[in-house]
Amino acid sequence: MPSEEELGRNIARILAMAWMTCKRLIFLGFQRNSIFCKCLSLVCIALIFRAVFLYPFPGVGVLRENSFYWVHSSSVSNTQYGVRKDKFLEVPQIVWGLNNQKISFARACLTSRMLNRTLLMPSLSASLFYKELELLQPISFDKIFQFERFNSLCNGFVRLSRYSDLSNRTVPFELQKGSGRKWTVERDLDQLKQCRENPIDEYESIRIVGKNPFLWHDHWPVKDYAKIFECLVLIDEIADEATKVVSKIREMGSNLRSKTETLQQNISSSKEHTPYVAVHMRIEKDWMIHCKKLEQRSNISQICSSKEEIMDRVAHIRGLTKPIILFLAVADSLLEDASVLSGWPDGFFPFEKKKLGVWDIYNKYPYLIKSAIDYEVCLRADIFVGNSFSTFSSLIALERTQKLIAMGGSRSCGLRWSSYAYNILGAFGGPQRWMTDMSDSSLNAISYGSNKISC
Repeated sequence: MPSEEELGRNIARILAMAWMTCKRLIFLGFQRNSIFCKCLSLVCIALIFRAVFLYPFPGVGVLRENSFYWVHSSSVSNTQYGVRKDKFLEVPQIVWGLNNQKISFARACLTSRMLNRTLLMPSLSASLFYKELELLQPISFDKIFQFERFNSLCNGFVRLSRYSDLSNRTVPFELQKGSGRKWTVERDLDQLKQCRENPIDEYESIRIVGKNPFLWHDHWPVKDYAKIFECLVLIDEIADEATKVVSKIREMGSNLRSKTETLQQNISSSKEHTPYVAVHMRIEKDWMIHCKKLEQRSNISQICSSKEEIMDRVAHIRGLTKPIILFLAVADSLLEDASVLSGWPDGFFPFEKKKLGVWDIYNKYPYLIKSAIDYEVCLRADIFVGNSFSTFSSLIALERTQKLIAMGGSRSCGLRWSSYAYNILGAFGGPQRWMTDMSDSSLNAISYGSNKISC
C-alpha cells in the first residue's frame, strides 16, 4: 500500500491535471459555456470530490476539528459508527463521591473515544471511605445506571462493553499514568497519542493503572462531558425511589398551601404542580475543612457558606410564592449541626429526609445510591440552590442548563429550571444566578469549582 506522502502527491497530480486540461481546452477555442466544457467541468468536479473525500488514507477514517476523534481503517469491519468493538480500554476502580465518580467515568469514556476503543464497564464505589482501600465497596456500573440505555444514547460517540466481550484473555498492555508537577497536560496527551499507534494499538486491551480517572489530565470541552452525562440514566429502581421522594415533597407543599387562606384561590389543588426549592447545603464537617483550606490556597473568600448565610440568601430569591417547601440535601452521616431546620424566615418550610418521612427509602441503600436519589430530587426541583465549588451542585447546574438550552433559552436565566449559587452574592441580597458555560474548552471549573458563573 502506498504511503500517505505518495497518496498526497497522487491527489495533487490529479487536481493539477484536471485544471490544466480545462485551461488548455479554453485556450484552443472552446467556449466556457459550451456543452463540452460544461460536461468536462462536471468530470473535473467529480475527480476533485473523489480525491478529497473518498481517497483511502491509511489510519484515518474520520477527522473532526478541535477534537481527537480518530478511526483506524483496518478496523472498519469491527466498528459501529467509528467506535471499534474489537479493541478495549480498562480503567482503575472509580472512587470518591457520586459526581466525582461521574466525572471519572466520563473522562474514561472520552479517553477511550480518543483511542477509538470500547470502554470495559468499570467498577464504581458504593462507599465514601475512599482512603481506606479495605473499606471500599465496589459496585457494578449497571447497578446504578442503565447499561443498554447508555450505549443507545451514546451510540456513535462512545461505547461501553462487558469483560465477557473480550475475545481472548491475553495480557493487556499496561499504561502507567504519570503524576506530579512534571507530568503536564502536553506529556499526558503525547502518551495517549502514542497509544493510538502500533505496537501499542495492536493490543486487544489497554489497561490504565496508577490513579483514579478523576485525577487524569483533561483534554476535552464541556460539551463532550455533557454528552456523556446525558447518556447516564439511573436504573428504574433508583429513579422510582426518587419519584417517591419528589411526590412526598410536593404533597407536603400542597398541604401547607391549602392551609393558607389568602393564597388558596390562586393555587392548583394538584400536588403534581406544587413547586419546591432544593437546597444543597454544604455545611458538613468534611466540606467545611476542605473549603477553608481551599479559600486559603486560592485566595478566594466566596467558597464557604454558613447555615445562616445560606438561609438569608435563599430567603432573598425574588419571585418565590410563599409558603414554599424546601428540600435540604445534606450528607446526614457527616452533619454535625442538627439545627438545619430551624431559623428559616416565615413562609419557608424546610424538610430533610427524616422530617419528610422518607428515611426508610434512603436507609436501605449504600451511600452512592442515597446520593443518586438526592441528585435526582435536586435535578427535578423548580429551583435549585447550591455551591459553585461543589461537584454535586455543579453537575446539577450543568444538566439544568442543558434543559434550558433544549427549551430554546440558551442565554436565559428565567425562573424555569433556574439555578443559584448561594456562596456568591447576587442581586437583591440573594444568591447568584447560575448557568454553565457550555462553550468552555475544559471541565476544570466544574471539576474543581469556580466563582465565575454565567449568570
